[in-house]
Amino acid sequence: MLTVLSPAKSLNLEPQKQTSKFSTPEFLDEAETLVKKLKRMSKKSLRELMGISEDLAELNHERFNQWSRPFSTENAKQAALMFNGDVYQGLKASEFKARDLAFAQDHLRILSGLYGVLRPLDLMQAYRLEMGTSLATRSGNSLYDF
Repeated sequence: MLTVLSPAKSLNLEPQKQTSKFSTPEFLDEAETLVKKLKRMSKKSLRELMGISEDLAELNHERFNQWSRPFSTENAKQAALMFNGDVYQGLKASEFKARDLAFAQDHLRILSGLYGVLRPLDLMQAYRLEMGTSLATRSGNSLYDF
């Protein structure tokens, strides 16, 4: 059985050394395709596309422009430790033992507007891109189509 979580808007960007284990997102190439498109957008275009404030548009413009591969524990963080919304605070992944992390890696998935589907230990870089965003791609007019 799989448990599926929504991503959180708030992120925990503090470094942590809970585990050195990590995995690579399955749809990283597709995420890079989206990031390349988002990097070409102005702050104003991002603000209008995402319906966010000027400050958030500036922050996310910087994040998209800093997004780079390869991912490592120096420039990315495990998904279950990065997301910081209510569900993730309740999950307390930062307190997981090795056995708990292994179980979660097999049985927990996190939906993501940028990365598609993440496992708890998949490395990710900070971003904001909700699934409902109407971002046109070669596959259609929304991230659901992509």
